[in-house]
Amino acid sequence: MERWVLLRKGADFLKISERFGISPRLACLIRNRDVVGDGAISRYLNGTLADLYDGMLMKDMDKAVAILREKIAEGKRIRVIGDYDIDGVNATYILLEGLRRLGVTADSDIPDRVADGYGLSIHLLRRALDAGVDTVITCDNGIAASEEIQYAKEQGLTVIVTDHHEVPYEEWKGEKQYLLPPADAVVDPRREDCEYPFSGLCGAAVAYKLMEALWESVGRDAEDLDDLIENVAIATVGDVMDLKEENRIFVKEGLQMLERTKNPGLKALLEYTGLAGKHLNAYHIGFVIGPCLNAGGRLDTAKRSLDLLLADTAREAALLAGDLKALNDSRKEMTEAAVREACQMVEASALRKDKVLVIYLPGCHESLAGIVAGRVRETYGKPVFILTDARDGLKGSGRSIEAYSMYEELSRCKGLLTKYGGHRQAAGLSMRRDNLESFRQALNENCRLTAEEMQEKVVIDMELPFSCVTEELIRELALLEPFGKGNTKPVFAARNIGFQAPRILGKHRNVIKMQAVDPQGTRIEALYFGKEEEPFGDPGQRFLVTYYPQINEYQGRVTVQIVITHYQIMK
Repeated sequence: MERWVLLRKGADFLKISERFGISPRLACLIRNRDVVGDGAISRYLNGTLADLYDGMLMKDMDKAVAILREKIAEGKRIRVIGDYDIDGVNATYILLEGLRRLGVTADSDIPDRVADGYGLSIHLLRRALDAGVDTVITCDNGIAASEEIQYAKEQGLTVIVTDHHEVPYEEWKGEKQYLLPPADAVVDPRREDCEYPFSGLCGAAVAYKLMEALWESVGRDAEDLDDLIENVAIATVGDVMDLKEENRIFVKEGLQMLERTKNPGLKALLEYTGLAGKHLNAYHIGFVIGPCLNAGGRLDTAKRSLDLLLADTAREAALLAGDLKALNDSRKEMTEAAVREACQMVEASALRKDKVLVIYLPGCHESLAGIVAGRVRETYGKPVFILTDARDGLKGSGRSIEAYSMYEELSRCKGLLTKYGGHRQAAGLSMRRDNLESFRQALNENCRLTAEEMQEKVVIDMELPFSCVTEELIRELALLEPFGKGNTKPVFAARNIGFQAPRILGKHRNVIKMQAVDPQGTRIEALYFGKEEEPFGDPGQRFLVTYYPQINEYQGRVTVQIVITHYQIMK
């Protein structure tokens, strides 16, 4: 059962509309996104790269820059160690490009998901030592690698950590004692003692800030790194960061750059995915480009995705883009099979009664655990952990609901885990096989989720009659883009709606096209993406609906239509 919530956040909408040249309705939508005050509204509507914060405000950024300048002057060998997901790959590329454009000898290493596991490992550090590396820069990892970094220091390596994940901690007398790794510099905006104004950056954004600060410190024009903002945008959306503050600027600017990218690899990927020459939005990164870049690290090696970004020629880029597209197609098929198996297990066992689902899928490729967890969460509206067999025990990923902090809950039962890390909404973990049932029990015994918190919450921005759905409104809504986590598409509601002439469309017969009629008699074309047996065929039935308006262009004809997102049958 869904819980519909109508937002009622107050402000002087007329004053805001006059101040910024927008409609009072748009001013209300901006307030609903917790953007308050003239400065914040101005940045939200008109923010540019000039509004980004100075990276030197991050704790230890000055140390990291000083170390790099010293190592560069001494001609020391530098290695970037990234991660195998879209954020880690783009962060690795940004650091390599930033250093190489300064004439620095730098190379990279990315862990193999199966052979090496997540993040920094002794194995990766030994490879660096064998190669004569002097300095290691981590990106999108390292904050939880205290033991590994201690080993690196004992072996004489200099280590700079750049990360964006939560800092590990232990609780002592009800207070958190944060455990920073013993690196020479630790740059992570989530540090408790970091005064950087925005902590929600992805790993690639932190890497970009480091390169920007380094370039400025040696008298180079950091604007020559602006092309790398397209990589920050890809990583920000792909790693599902909140599209607020700096992230909104990075993605807004990065999408425009991506449309005219000069990177051979990204050009080829846009061609292979049918996006070349099209207006791009965050959806295209999250559901088209991103999955292809992630496919390398999931089913093959993330180095293939990095090679794509580093490709010098169109021919090399085309071969790599084709491989990644094919890998992603295989990943889709494997994901569907794993989701079906997971749901069957829940339906056929006592798992269905659990508030937190812990599902063991021995046949699931470990790289797909997070995607499968997310799909199962959507089905049941519960936090979900998917675990599968790994070389040493079990390995898995979790995806959460709004009210449940995965990282906090894993910290409460870390004695059952060999490794864990992540955020509030997503986490990764490893454990011994014989701890599986104890882990499931511990999570559910500790769970304090209420019935209300476990209901899907449909947040409605405002009621809007169909007569207000105009081309002018829809074009003004574009000022709110890019949409995504933390800046969702506006949700409008209408009541006492009837539907007429429904038709089932689409290859999979999962699109219903019909005429929607409101109590004032205003008609509008409506689409609903769902099951063909949805109850829209009764002309006498009335509905409460939520919807989003859009413009439909077909054979030169422009019309407005709405997409129905949720509905309730009125009684």
